[in-house]
Amino acid sequence: MTDTRTRIETELEVESYLQKLRYALKHNAKVIFQIERQVDQKRAQQFTNHFTVADLFPDEDPVTALKRELQTLTVEEYMQTVKDLRFPNRSEMREFGKVYDGRGDVYIKIRVELLSAYGDHTTFVMSFHYAEIPFAPDMFPYRKQ
Repeated sequence: MTDTRTRIETELEVESYLQKLRYALKHNAKVIFQIERQVDQKRAQQFTNHFTVADLFPDEDPVTALKRELQTLTVEEYMQTVKDLRFPNRSEMREFGKVYDGRGDVYIKIRVELLSAYGDHTTFVMSFHYAEIPFAPDMFPYRKQ
């Protein structure tokens, strides 16, 4: 049975998405970050958004740090595209995996909405936390060997 909630976009589609993300962030996109999530209550602390951001960027405003980090995402860090079952009328979310040397693998799940040509862009960061399962090469369709 095929999972219709996820798909792998083409490399060109991912690059286009990343360009839109960078555009939105450079043009004062509102960044919404869930630092405290209900799901984190059942998760070990080291795998929560709050812990990861505080650990990686201890002396920075979380939104400022995330805005910078999201601009550095690459096609090679793309994992998959996911439909939002809770909000089916919203745009899909993209999952990325970034390795922070000496710190660990970080799972990133975001949605970018370009609402108008005049601004009002929103970047919603659902997840930015250490991965509970270490990344494997086959999780990244465009990672170069």
